[in-house]
Amino acid sequence: MKDYDQEWDTILGIKTTGRDDSISDLTHFPYEPTDYRVLEMLAGTGYIGKGNTVLDYGCGKGRVSFFLSSQTKCLSIGIEYNPRLLERAELNKKQAAKGHFVKFVQSDAADFAVPSGADRAFFFNPFSVDLLRIVMANLFVSLQEQPREILLFFYYPSESYLDYLNRLPRLQLLDTLDCRLDSSSDAREKLLVYRMQ
Repeated sequence: MKDYDQEWDTILGIKTTGRDDSISDLTHFPYEPTDYRVLEMLAGTGYIGKGNTVLDYGCGKGRVSFFLSSQTKCLSIGIEYNPRLLERAELNKKQAAKGHFVKFVQSDAADFAVPSGADRAFFFNPFSVDLLRIVMANLFVSLQEQPREILLFFYYPSESYLDYLNRLPRLQLLDTLDCRLDSSSDAREKLLVYRMQ
């Protein structure tokens, strides 16, 4: 019997399973795909819809981008610094049922220029908190240049991420989604939703 993640990959016409730490280092962390159950939960919240553009930082093979665009009709931009993972994401785009809603960019997250229409961002601990500081600064600059509602989604946040995010006065915690499948699961299995102000 297929596992749940493999079933969703088959439905979407993509291959995103498997961890990859081929060029990870102290700044860029390994690729590990987000569980589809978590993505189902996020898609069902109403925080993402047809008029939104989601930035998927550290997109890897593109699972978050393909799933959210197929389920919510949003546009999605995956940002990935690892050329091998980006190549896999682009191959998935050619095979995906809804690939036309997804775009991929090879870039270090710190160097990525936030598009004026981007109003959602997803993070699954893709990089160090030092790099997160730069990414957040880029997002705040974009917000200042083009005022709009920007929501940020942090899945399974590390303690260093939480410490940093909770000290940002221009960030408001809107929601905490419990993503544990049972009571014995890790308490970090949650999705935090922040609004930039």
